[in-house]
Amino acid sequence: MIQGRFGESDELFFEIELITGEGLELPVEALLDTGFSGWLAINYQDLDGLDWIFVEQQVMGTAQGDFELGIYAGKMRIDGEEFDIPVHVGNGVPEILIGRQWLKSRRLVVDMLSGILTLGNG
Repeated sequence: MIQGRFGESDELFFEIELITGEGLELPVEALLDTGFSGWLAINYQDLDGLDWIFVEQQVMGTAQGDFELGIYAGKMRIDGEEFDIPVHVGNGVPEILIGRQWLKSRRLVVDMLSGILTLGNG
């Protein structure tokens, strides 16, 4: 189970590690975006140095319209476990985003009164 933090506008942030093609682990803070149906989304500028493999282009509908995103084979660690996942990469992605797919295998506990925010198994 990993602890998160609340942002200034009550956003939900968690620390994850992006794993480069050479196996280097880069700790980053990711915003949980329940409006995003994928696993992970990053901006093209954040892709530099990760050496992830391009898979395909895909059009994805968002609240701001349809966008063409690159899909890359990425690797990350969350809650101590390593995952090979498809990563959506596009221009204008404001934060590193983790999406709803994580909620299919992780329990999200949010208690704003006590300041508790966790994401983990069971």
